[in-house]
Amino acid sequence: MQTSMESEDTKKIQEMKTDLNLLLECLKYQMDNAFSQKEALVTIHSICQQNSNASLYFREIGGLMFVKNLAKSSEHSMVKEAALYTLGAVAEQNVYCQQTLCTSELFEDLTWFLSNNDSNTNLKRMSVYVILVLVSNNRTGQTLVRETGCISVLSQLFKTVLSKYELNLSDENVFQSYQLWSSVCSTLCVCVNNPQNDENQMLCSSLFPHANDWLINCMKPEIIRPICSFIGLTLANNTYVQKYFISVGGLDVLSQVLVQLESDSHKTLSSAKLAVVVTKTVDACIADNPTFGVVLSKYHIVSKLLALLLHESLDSGEKFSIVLTVGHCTEDCEENQYDLFKSNGLPLMIQVLTESQNEELNKAATFVLHNCKKITEKLSLSLGEYSFDENEEQLKDVNMKEKNLEDYWKKAKEILHRIEQLEREGNEETVQREKYKDYVSSMNINIQNTLKHLHADSSGGGPKAEDKDKSQSRKLQSYKSHEVMSKACTNDDQMKTLLKSANPVNACYRESGQNKTLCKANSSCNQKLREETTFEKKNFVSQSSDHIFKHPTPIAKNTKQQLPVTEILLTPRRRRQLNNESTTPGGIKKRRIRKNFTEEEVNYLFNGVKKMGNHWNLILWSFPFQQGRKAVDLAHKYHKLTKRPKCVAP
Repeated sequence: MQTSMESEDTKKIQEMKTDLNLLLECLKYQMDNAFSQKEALVTIHSICQQNSNASLYFREIGGLMFVKNLAKSSEHSMVKEAALYTLGAVAEQNVYCQQTLCTSELFEDLTWFLSNNDSNTNLKRMSVYVILVLVSNNRTGQTLVRETGCISVLSQLFKTVLSKYELNLSDENVFQSYQLWSSVCSTLCVCVNNPQNDENQMLCSSLFPHANDWLINCMKPEIIRPICSFIGLTLANNTYVQKYFISVGGLDVLSQVLVQLESDSHKTLSSAKLAVVVTKTVDACIADNPTFGVVLSKYHIVSKLLALLLHESLDSGEKFSIVLTVGHCTEDCEENQYDLFKSNGLPLMIQVLTESQNEELNKAATFVLHNCKKITEKLSLSLGEYSFDENEEQLKDVNMKEKNLEDYWKKAKEILHRIEQLEREGNEETVQREKYKDYVSSMNINIQNTLKHLHADSSGGGPKAEDKDKSQSRKLQSYKSHEVMSKACTNDDQMKTLLKSANPVNACYRESGQNKTLCKANSSCNQKLREETTFEKKNFVSQSSDHIFKHPTPIAKNTKQQLPVTEILLTPRRRRQLNNESTTPGGIKKRRIRKNFTEEEVNYLFNGVKKMGNHWNLILWSFPFQQGRKAVDLAHKYHKLTKRPKCVAP
């Protein structure tokens, strides 16, 4: 049986060789028949696309060099186009063919096709396609594209192919031009990255002002996606180019586009997806130097990113990009750190840690929480920097009432002690889940109790001072939640302990002096930027596209709706264990003591839904509900209240 299969394979290989020999002869003896030559070239392309060995054999019999010369010497445009079409496909299929064609002579010929006014748009597209294939993953190609002046011609096409900001793709001529421009964008991307090429990045950075103009004047996906890929890869890991991009207003432009897209995302799904593309580009600009994040603070980008994170249509890969960008924004910028707190960023990051099973996303969320500690320390030492003088005395009074914060930290230590016991028992799976519940419960206790004290403290004002007291109370709530974090984690060791408890494999930091960055997360982000630049082989049009990362399948919706978050995170075995622990010896399940919702809690509930939608965990952490309340309690209560015909939201 095996001998028969080997014989069949040998027969197919021999047939392939015979076909290629005949087609090459046809090309040589049909020099005056352009149509026959075109058909032969298309057939050669088809054979080589199906088999890498075919490309290698075609090179061995001299076919590759003959087609290259044919592309240069033929008087017929259709033959030139078909020859370039075939060269690109063969070089893409086989690295040895790519190396054979990667010569200064061919780059000069391709440059001439691109700069010649007599070349039609399709011939230019085929030329760009061949350049893209020769430069991809090839440092020699990146060098030749620069030394032959080809990259300068590509840069000129980037600026001139599309002459108007009104992009009417229903017009055939405009569509042809757009396809050429898009191919040029993708080719420039491979010229500067994978492998990274500093010299080419410097050359391409001259296009930033033109790219900024397009982003401002034409906020369409067909423009934003390729330009963001080009910008992101041109400045990736290059501090000098990043500084130049900022100096020409690039980061301001990206911020304005992101603000607009986030606003539009409430109406259209495509805007949310496009906002993530822009977010990745922003991150590429600030990842190597977080101090650049101060530019973003005037546009309140952190609050916009947190709002975007709540968009239900985003997958875990897109959420990872958003959270990582928040991390870099808040790493070394106090304005952005403060914006994170004001926008309920802390409970949202905790929610990400408890609900997500994606390792990269958890790393990014842990990174953000570490940044939170930096600002809480400063706020606890010098609150006056972010507060008004009239609030300082009142804040001191509240501080006197908050000495029991040490009790909350003691509670966190008890949870850590429980984890150590479980570790000694060797139940690793249970340890992992308990750690998540180590971390969240201690933070929840701190925040909720502090807010309760603040409400009690600010409720004694007279009728005339009511408005002023409410305003001061809101400010104090914000300040005190920061201070809670600082006192709960009094030093770096305690913070690291909590972070590692949340997920021990996620505390992956690279330390350099006082700076800590997520090494793997940054490299992953750059990899995703590279994956933004793809091209369609059949149409020879290089198109930039947003890659959707597939991650482990989430739990079914019906299961998630029936179980609280803490139970969803547990394995079926552990869930049964917990259920068994909550039963009496007679087999009767213990019921929680029922606590009626107070009028104040109902107000919290409706206000939370109004601001945050049906994100019950986020609402639970943002308001001081009674101890023992669960997210499922809020959901049930809200649905029960909204079903009543006379119930009106306050």
